[in-house]
Amino acid sequence: MEVSRTQVEGGMMQDRPDFPTMEQVEEADHEQLARWYRFLPSGDTREQQKIQDRIGERFKALGGMTTALSKKIGF
Repeated sequence: MEVSRTQVEGGMMQDRPDFPTMEQVEEADHEQLARWYRFLPSGDTREQQKIQDRIGERFKALGGMTTALSKKIGF
């Protein structure tokens, strides 16, 4: 799995293996988007926040959370 590499204060790169890349978000299905929407920790950088915003946009466009989907991914 690719990791999101983002610039942080001081010029160091920060690797977040728990964060998808924007490409992964664009290719994700409804279930994967639901998992990220529910379980992904808050982003540390603007890039990660943009990724989270896009996850929310795509997830809602695909119908958002349903009872069946919620049961499938857990809480």
